[in-house]
Amino acid sequence: MLTTLIPEPFDDPEWIFEIKWDGYRALADKRGRDVHLISRNNKDFHQFPTVVEELKKIPGRWTFDGEVVILDKKGKSDFQLLQNYQRRKAGAPLYYVFDILSYQGKDLTHLPLMERRKILEQLIKKSRLSYVKFSDHIEGKGKAFFQLARKKGLEGIMAKKKDSLYRSSRTRDWLKIKTGMRQEVVIGGFTEPRGGRPYLGSLLVGVYEKGKLIYAGHVGGGFDHDALKEVYQKLKKIETSTCPFAEEPHPNTPVTWVKPKLVCEVAFAEWTSDGMMRQPVFKGLRVDKSPKEVVRER
Repeated sequence: MLTTLIPEPFDDPEWIFEIKWDGYRALADKRGRDVHLISRNNKDFHQFPTVVEELKKIPGRWTFDGEVVILDKKGKSDFQLLQNYQRRKAGAPLYYVFDILSYQGKDLTHLPLMERRKILEQLIKKSRLSYVKFSDHIEGKGKAFFQLARKKGLEGIMAKKKDSLYRSSRTRDWLKIKTGMRQEVVIGGFTEPRGGRPYLGSLLVGVYEKGKLIYAGHVGGGFDHDALKEVYQKLKKIETSTCPFAEEPHPNTPVTWVKPKLVCEVAFAEWTSDGMMRQPVFKGLRVDKSPKEVVRER
């Protein structure tokens, strides 16, 4: 079930509000002793064995929906820590579960959200786990919760209608309100480095509109040495002589084009009038997203 972005928080007793976790969305499915943790684009998250092993302890046959995250010292989920874990296995991945789709062979998607969450909460809390957590909520008071999220430096909040059914599509029954501008983008090329910087200068990125990849700017900030090396090595494998953008951009340094197969997430200040991101900063690669689903969030 996918969310719709809205600009402002609201209060409503018929809605609940949760933290918007900054990690990888994942379904967990248990059949017998086998547990699979799967991304939105159907990749197996085998790189999180501690989470998978602990999910095996939850009794019964079930399917969960949640988010894999790593928390910083202040208890805030941080996508870059998750990226560092991918490279150095530093930190402890947690799986925050916020919905249940089936239990003991019974489809629960037709039940109202609050009934599903009651079943889920009992399952998670009864098992007393360390790496699998129930994603809690508050009722009705979205404005105050949003201000608290902004004060704590969180990415944003989720709003969910109490009586919403679970649908495998984008819906206005689940909403997201962000504290800052974030956007997933597809990498279409990279420039040569300058001034002693290794590997690459900046990424040329875009979003899809009506099936075409539309250039949205270049991303040069936010990289540490390891991230530069990792991204460069992945891009070298998908080099191409053809520009993937509908209209070819012309940066100030030579460009290497790549096939539009890699997705990354960036934070930025605002969209300019000509559709470019202002001051974009690299946050990490999104292995859980397919390029074709990346569109401009409005």
